[in-house]
Amino acid sequence: MMLGMALKMAKWFLALLSLFVFTFFAVRIYNSQRGLPLDVWHTYAPQELSKTEIDAADWEAYLEAEAKIFASLRTNVSQQLTPEEQVPFNRYFEGSPVYPGHFARDWNRSYLLEPAGPPIGAVVLLHGLTDSPYSLRHIASRYRDRGFTVVAIRLPAHGTVPAALTKVEWETWLAATRLAVREARRRAPEPAPLHVVGFSNGGSLAVKYTLDAIEDKHLARVDRLILISPMVGITRFARFAGLAGLPAMLPAFAKAAWLSVLPEFNPFKYNSFPVNGARQSYRLTDALGTQMSLARREGRLTALPPVLTFQSVMDFTVSTQAVLSGLYDHVPANGSELVLFDLNRNVKFGPLLRSSAESALSRIVPPRVRNYRLTVVTNAGEGTDDAVERVVEAGATAERTQALGLQYPKGVFSLSHVALPFPLSDSLYGLTPDQTEDFGVHLGSLAPRGERGTLIVSLDALLRMSSNPFFSYMAQRIEEHLPARPVGDATEQGGERVQSPPQAAPPRRGLPSTAPDNPAAASGDRPAKKRSHR
Repeated sequence: MMLGMALKMAKWFLALLSLFVFTFFAVRIYNSQRGLPLDVWHTYAPQELSKTEIDAADWEAYLEAEAKIFASLRTNVSQQLTPEEQVPFNRYFEGSPVYPGHFARDWNRSYLLEPAGPPIGAVVLLHGLTDSPYSLRHIASRYRDRGFTVVAIRLPAHGTVPAALTKVEWETWLAATRLAVREARRRAPEPAPLHVVGFSNGGSLAVKYTLDAIEDKHLARVDRLILISPMVGITRFARFAGLAGLPAMLPAFAKAAWLSVLPEFNPFKYNSFPVNGARQSYRLTDALGTQMSLARREGRLTALPPVLTFQSVMDFTVSTQAVLSGLYDHVPANGSELVLFDLNRNVKFGPLLRSSAESALSRIVPPRVRNYRLTVVTNAGEGTDDAVERVVEAGATAERTQALGLQYPKGVFSLSHVALPFPLSDSLYGLTPDQTEDFGVHLGSLAPRGERGTLIVSLDALLRMSSNPFFSYMAQRIEEHLPARPVGDATEQGGERVQSPPQAAPPRRGLPSTAPDNPAAASGDRPAKKRSHR
C-alpha cells in the first residue's frame, strides 16, 4: 500500500514537473519570437583566437588577429546590409554618424598608451561585459599622465558584433587578461608597480587573475587592484540562463538564444544581449567564488594586494551586497578600501522611491569594525545637494566627515552600475557632454518625453544615469596611490593639472603609430578639493 502511494505521488510529481517544463519553454519561445528580427550582426560571429592561441601569443600577434576580425566585420556585416538596415543610427552602416571606423580612434580596439618618458609603472585595464576599451579611457589618460604604461585590451567577443558573445567562454577572457599583464610587465619590469583596473565583468577577471597569480609563481603578481562596479555577484537568474537558450537549438527558435534584441546605435557597446553572455558571467563569478572560498580556508588571502573599489549603492546589474560578502569580508588588513556612492537623499520623490532603496545603505554596511577603510559619498545633510565623504578607518568605528566641493546634479536620484567610469563631460555618456568630441550621438544627455511604447528601446535604458558627477573625486582617490610623477612628464601648478605635450611613440607592428588622442581633454566635472587628511 505504501509502495503504491509512493508510485502515485511520483507520477504526480513527474506530471507537474513536465507541465512546468513545457510551460517554461512555451513561454520562453513565445517571448523570444516577439520584437525585432535577428539581423546579420546577431548571426555572424567573427573567428576570435582561442584560449590556447592567446596564451601562446604576444601583444602584436593579438593586435594582428584583431585587425583581421575588424576587416571581416566590414566584409561580412557592413557590406552585407540591406537597404532597410542602412539607417543613420546603425553602428554597422558605414554611412552612419555612429560608425566607429570613421572616428579619429576606434575605441572598440585594444590600445596601448605610453608616458612621455620612461614608464614608472604599468596598468592593465579590463572593460565590462558587452562593453569595449572605450569605457576606461578616462582612467587610462590619468595613469598615462602619471608616468604609467597603459595596456587596455579588447576582451574576446567584444567591440565587434553582439553575435560574438553567443560563442565565447569566460576562460578566453581570462587568457586575454594574462596576455595583457604579460605585455604590461614586459614594458615596465619589476620592481615597477603593476596595477589592474577592472570595470564590471572586468572586475571579476581582475580578482580572478590576482588569485591565480598568488597560486602560480609563473604569473606576474598584482601590486594594487582598482575595481569599479565589480561583478562579484549577479542575479540568481543567471544560474539558469543556459536553460532559457535551449529552444535555440531548433533553427526556428533561434531568437531564444537572446535575452534582448535591440538596434545597435551605441558605437562602443552592444545593446542586444545573448543568453550565453549571462551564462558566462555566472560561470566566471561562480568560479571566482569557489576559488575565493578555497583561498580563505587555506590562508592564501593574506597575500592579496590592497584593493580599492568604487561601487554605487544602487546597482541593478550586480549585487552591491556581494561586493562585501564575496570580497571585502575576506580581505586582510592591508590598506584596502571600499567607496560607496549613496543615493541623492535631497531628491524628493516621496512614494515613488522604493522603501528598500531608502534603507539600502544601512542594510549593506551596518556599524561594525572592519579590516578595510569604508568611505561613503553622500549628501552633507537634509535639503542640500552638496556631497561629503564619511570615512570609517579600518579597525575603527568612529566616523569623520569631509566636504568634497562637489554636488549631486539636480534631478539625479542615484548613480548606476554603468555611470562610474565616465565624467559628466564624456561625449557619449556624459550628462553635459564635451562638444569638442563627437561620436555621432550624446546618449547621456537624452531626456525623452512622449508616449510609452513609441520608442524601440525602453525608457529605463535611456534614463539610466550614465556618467559620474564624482568622477574627479574617484580619479583623485586612484591617483593617491600612484608614485610621484616623473620630472618633465607633468607638473602641479596652483592645484591645476598641467600636462606636457605627449611625445609620439615609435611605430609598432600592429599598433597605432600616434600618441593617444585626447580621451579626457576637458573632464568637465568640478575638481574635488584637496584632501587634508591623506
